[in-house]
Amino acid sequence: MQEKIIEIKKGIKLHLIKNDKFKTNLISVFITRPLNREEVTKNALIPAVLRRGTENLKTQEDINKQLENMYGSNFNCGIEKTGDNHVIKFYLESLNDNFISDTESLVQNSINTLFDIVFNPLLIENKFNTEYIDGEKNNLKQIIDAKIDNKNLYSLIRCTEEMYKDKPYSLYKYGYSEDLEKIDAKNLYEYYTKVINESKIDIFISGDLDSNQIENIVRENMNIKKLNDREGKFIVNIQDSENINNDKVNEVEEKMDVTQGKLVIGLNINNVRKDDKNTMFRVILYNTILGDSANSKLFQNVREKAHLAYTTRSTYIRPKNIIFVRAGIEIDNYQKALDIIKEQLEDMKNGNFTDDEINNAKNYLYSSINSIEEEQDTEITYYFGQELSQAFYSPEEYKKNIELVNKEQIINIANNISINTIYFLKK
Repeated sequence: MQEKIIEIKKGIKLHLIKNDKFKTNLISVFITRPLNREEVTKNALIPAVLRRGTENLKTQEDINKQLENMYGSNFNCGIEKTGDNHVIKFYLESLNDNFISDTESLVQNSINTLFDIVFNPLLIENKFNTEYIDGEKNNLKQIIDAKIDNKNLYSLIRCTEEMYKDKPYSLYKYGYSEDLEKIDAKNLYEYYTKVINESKIDIFISGDLDSNQIENIVRENMNIKKLNDREGKFIVNIQDSENINNDKVNEVEEKMDVTQGKLVIGLNINNVRKDDKNTMFRVILYNTILGDSANSKLFQNVREKAHLAYTTRSTYIRPKNIIFVRAGIEIDNYQKALDIIKEQLEDMKNGNFTDDEINNAKNYLYSSINSIEEEQDTEITYYFGQELSQAFYSPEEYKKNIELVNKEQIINIANNISINTIYFLKK
C-alpha cells in the first residue's frame, strides 16, 4: 500500500493508493470546509440532494440502473465532522478492470459517473429540483430529530457541546431542524456553487491501478476541467485547535426516561505542544492502556472487577487532542463508577502500569495499523486523516513511532491530563 499525491489544480488533489489485494477500485471525493453554524445544515443536505439525480442521470432510479450496468457498482455519500472541518463525502466502488472482459474501461466509467453525481447536478431553471429538496429536507429533519433516540450517541454529543460551547466543534454534523425552513432549491444551489468553487477537494482512488492512466482520466474529465483553482481553506487538525482549559470541572446532569445511565467524561491534554507530532503517539499509547482495549485499565477495573459498567471505553479524538471516557452504568452506581475511573487516571499519573501493559498496548496498536490495508475505505480514511493533519506517516513509520514511546513519556502525558467536563444522563 503506497500513496501518490498529485495536484490537479490549486486546492484540488488526487490521491492514488496502489493496492493489489482487492478485486475492486474505491473512488472517493471529499469536499472539506471549516465548520461554522451558518453552513452546517446546508452541508449535510447537499450530498442527499446530489444523489437524487444529475444532468445525465436525472433520477435516483437512473443512477441505480447505471450502477447496475457497471457490474453492480456501489455508491454512497454522507457527511462527517473531522476536527473543526465539515467533510462532504462521496464513494463509488466497482470491479477492477482486471476482472472483467469488456473492452470499455470500468474504472474510467466509474470515475466519470462519480464526478457526474458530485459536479453535474440536475437543475431546473438554474436551481435544484424543488421536489428533491423538499423530500431530502424531510429526511434530514428525521435524522436530526432522531439523535435523541440513541442515548450513547446523544450523551457524547451533549458532552462535546458542553466542552466546546459556542465553538465550531460543538456543532452537530447533521445540522439543525430550524435551519431547514430557510433552505430552498434556489439558495441551496447558490450555496452549492460556492462550495464547489471554493472548497478543498480531495479525490482518492484505491486499487490495482496504473497511476498515469488514472491521472489522465481525472485530468481529462469535463467536470474536473470546469473547476477553478481555489485556496481550499481548512483547519489543520491539532495544530490549529483551540485551547479549552478551564479552572474547574464542568459537571452536567441531564434527566431523561432511560433505564441505563450514560457517563461521559471529557479530558483535556494540557501543556503539550499540539504541533509536536511525537505527542500524538504518546497520547495514543496512553489512551490504549487507559481504556481502548479489553486489556485496558478501565475495562479491567470498572467493568470486570467492580462490575460497575455494562460498557466502558476511552477514545482519543486526535483532531482535537482530547479524550472521552464513556461508560454505561446503573444510575445508582454513578459515584462509585466515577471514583474508580478517577483512580485509573491517578494510577496512570503515578506510573502504576507495567511493562506488560505497555507491550500489550503496543501489540494492540500494531494489529490495528496492520489492518489498515485490509479495507479500502479504512486506508482512504487513514490517508485523508493525514491530509487534514498535515502529518504524513506510512503505516511502517507509524508503527516505528509507537515502538519508540517509553513509560516515562506516557507518565508525562498522564500528568498533563485533566478532567474538563463530566456529563451524566440519568432518569
